Amino acid sequence: MRAYTFTQPRSVAEAVAHGGSGVEFLAGGTTLVDLMKLDVLAPTRVVDINRLPLRGITLDRDGLHIGALERMSDVATDRRVRRDYPVIAQALESSASAQLRNMASIGGNLLQRTRCGYFRDVTTPCNKREPGSGCPALTGVNRTHAILGTSDACVATHPSDLAVALVALGTDVHLATARGTRTVPLDTFYALPGSTPHVETVLRPGELITGISVPRSMWAPNSRYLKIRDRQSYEFALASAAVAVEWRGRGRVRTVAQARIAVGGVGSVPWRLPTVERALAGQPATAENFEAAVRTAADGARPLSHNGFKPALLRRTLLRALTLLVESR
Repeated sequence: MRAYTFTQPRSVAEAVAHGGSGVEFLAGGTTLVDLMKLDVLAPTRVVDINRLPLRGITLDRDGLHIGALERMSDVATDRRVRRDYPVIAQALESSASAQLRNMASIGGNLLQRTRCGYFRDVTTPCNKREPGSGCPALTGVNRTHAILGTSDACVATHPSDLAVALVALGTDVHLATARGTRTVPLDTFYALPGSTPHVETVLRPGELITGISVPRSMWAPNSRYLKIRDRQSYEFALASAAVAVEWRGRGRVRTVAQARIAVGGVGSVPWRLPTVERALAGQPATAENFEAAVRTAADGARPLSHNGFKPALLRRTLLRALTLLVESR
């Protein structure tokens, strides 16, 4: 770890005034400190934002509002979140160990960096860490890597479970800089790797996440998160699915009025599946209709040498998530 300047601002305005090249904001530190120890990140200044007024979980007629500094464990156990947005609580509880959830912040979770081994190993090339150096994962060890939204420059998987759930629910992320504030839909917040995989979000230099807003909807209370991983105790997703459904009608077999679906563990960003959503809309919630709808889930996938199992795993994961959602009604 290299020497850096440490700052503890007391206001958002003071914090963003320090922002810019070579500056990292510190909240829970569960990602930043690791990457600094590995020399993947070597900021010249670390801005500790934990004293800022960016906490709070509120629910009003517009929806759910969460401050960027709220800890993952506190959001996951909030009774309003569990009741009205269960997919968020389930995604958070699947995200990490209890110890990490007690430290990690909501804003930090959305900005966590990929767990690609080549990115975290400074002795190897990595276009995300060092633009233009290459991507060894294309031909190397790539079992856990992405199959959707990849490029010839990067095949790293986006690591956040929470982001998948929030994208499915149509979440907005609130940002602040020295120039002012703005709000960005989370499903446009993340950047595809293309030829610039080191550009991961639409964040501007010195910009800070201050909170998120999740709209009220008919589908949010009827939602589920399912994560498939090598170890149930603590591991990143091989495939995951966040499903939220608005039901129509009553009785034994209901109809899907509309669905919102995003998947993780397979994409370079949290991946929406509008074709599956359209295939489900207006259909009775039966196993046959679910199986037909998920057939397109992996369309456009580019499997690598070691992760050819992921398209089928993605379809099975999504099918199981939809089935569990019906069974839990």
